[in-house]
Amino acid sequence: DDAQRAAEGQRGARPAPGMTGRRPVALALLASASALSACGNSSPARSAELPPQASVSAASANPVTVSPLPGTSDASPATQISFLGGRGTRVSEVRVVGSRSGVHSGSVRAYSTGTGQSFLPAHPFLSGEQVQVTARLGRGVGARAASTTFTVADRAAVSETEFPSTPGDARAVQHYSSAPEVTPSTVSVTTPAQPGAAPGYLMLAPYQGQGSPGPMIVDQAGSLVWFHPLANGRQATNLGVQLYMGRPVLTWWQGRILQLGFGVGEGVLYDTSYRQLARIAAGNGYRADLHEIRLTPQGTAWIDAFDPIHMNLSSVHGAARGQLNDSIVQEIDIKTGLVMWEWHALGHIPFAESNNPPPSSSYPWDFAHVNSIDPGSANDVLLSARNTWAIYDVDIHSGAVRWRLGGTRSSFTMGPGARFYWQHDARFRPGGLISLFDNGSYPPKEKESRGLVLAPDLAKHTVAVARQFTNPTRTLLAESQGNAFSLPGGGWLLGYGRLPNFTEFDSSGHVLLDGSLGRDVQNFTTTLSPWHGRPLSTPSVTATRGAGGTLTAAVSWNGATDVVSWRLLSGASPSRLAPRATTAKTGFETAVSARAPGPYVAVQALDGAGAVIGSSRVLKR
Repeated sequence: DDAQRAAEGQRGARPAPGMTGRRPVALALLASASALSACGNSSPARSAELPPQASVSAASANPVTVSPLPGTSDASPATQISFLGGRGTRVSEVRVVGSRSGVHSGSVRAYSTGTGQSFLPAHPFLSGEQVQVTARLGRGVGARAASTTFTVADRAAVSETEFPSTPGDARAVQHYSSAPEVTPSTVSVTTPAQPGAAPGYLMLAPYQGQGSPGPMIVDQAGSLVWFHPLANGRQATNLGVQLYMGRPVLTWWQGRILQLGFGVGEGVLYDTSYRQLARIAAGNGYRADLHEIRLTPQGTAWIDAFDPIHMNLSSVHGAARGQLNDSIVQEIDIKTGLVMWEWHALGHIPFAESNNPPPSSSYPWDFAHVNSIDPGSANDVLLSARNTWAIYDVDIHSGAVRWRLGGTRSSFTMGPGARFYWQHDARFRPGGLISLFDNGSYPPKEKESRGLVLAPDLAKHTVAVARQFTNPTRTLLAESQGNAFSLPGGGWLLGYGRLPNFTEFDSSGHVLLDGSLGRDVQNFTTTLSPWHGRPLSTPSVTATRGAGGTLTAAVSWNGATDVVSWRLLSGASPSRLAPRATTAKTGFETAVSARAPGPYVAVQALDGAGAVIGSSRVLKR
């Protein structure tokens, strides 16, 4: 923990390793992007080539959305040029010219959604150069012009040192003789599920502390259902159930978590048999960050990334040859991997809004720290920026901020109790509401973290607290991470991120479920969803012989949700096995004992109707 504080402290916010129906909150408050300066390879400072309002106007004038957006001052050298529009959007006559690299040839690839195409340059751009792009939309008399102008970033090489492991508690680790590779953190339920608790399974992804990292499903009694151990230093965040092509899938991020407070990795999708369906990588030369993976019905995914760049920060009392972490948002076409849309905090969120002072050293300044993404229904997307204490409604076509809620430049007058600090997980909710997890720390600005539901008044430009939730039995102040998950029936589930706790509330704030992972274990988000898993693997079993010929089998089936009981069989040969005992399933691993003649044994998994749904291999004991 001291290492985390030293790595971030005042130099950067505490890390945030920080498809419901929704109605967007829309105001006619189209804020212009701020003018910022960037460094080239040889020049100490260079101003953005387009003034911010001109950039917004240029983007608005395009017949489709073009990324990098006009005026982007730190595009990746490996960027593609994205043209996102309506169905049937086709581009032609794409001309891409770098001020130093010259004309770029390339190829055009279509999105699987049929809503546009990307131009993939054959060679990367050069740091610090300005790139001009023109293209034609459609053909013949009805063809229209589209264009963008952007500057290529001077990317900085920064430390990718990971957080050191916290000691935790060696006793807070699960162990199973039938599945020795399954060693996640324990889950302790201190308040069992009460009447009215939402049905489903808890979705967790523990890391730090003791136990193996990886995505994990447990029932509401804390019993393990499924665990996917990760190796080679990889960790996971954001396990949840989403829909992909109309079917439920498990989604999560996996990779390495850096002391910078960001991650480098990828999103993954698994089906109900625990087979990998897809990997979601960031495009344009970036690596997917750990904060968000959100699927859409169209087969796309919203993800975030970060990019350290060289930057002249003397205007904000930082280093003249400083470094800055830019937060980047992308919409990815899952089937093709193409970038359909890209947005940068740099140029859209002014430095003056940051509550994180720039460092005087070369340590990268994390001025915004975007940590959640929620697409709206009016060509907008809601973004949370932890280090500005604000959430932003961004116009997808122009990239401009329509309105901001919270922080130093709120478009709304904040009512009593409506202010929040170092927040995570901002989401549109039905009825014009917005939910978020108000960390209130780090450094502390409040006494405890809370789930917060806000009600903006569009006519009066005010916002009031609709409801809030805090744990009534203990004071929990989460320095980082966390989420407020909406449940059917009006309930809410809070995950406390940096703290190992989670709590379910009903709509009135009464606790319906309360629990915790092991000491020092972190878990970015906690969700609760129905899930039906039928693994392709067979049940795992070990067996031992006791006195008098009694045989005891320990059996488990990682991820199977339909098992109600286990049947033990034995016999003189593998083909002559007879039932000896049936025992109700008790948690992840169940012990079945019986007098079992013959050296060969196996177990069968039975569902609620007594049907065999899985059989183990045959052992000789």
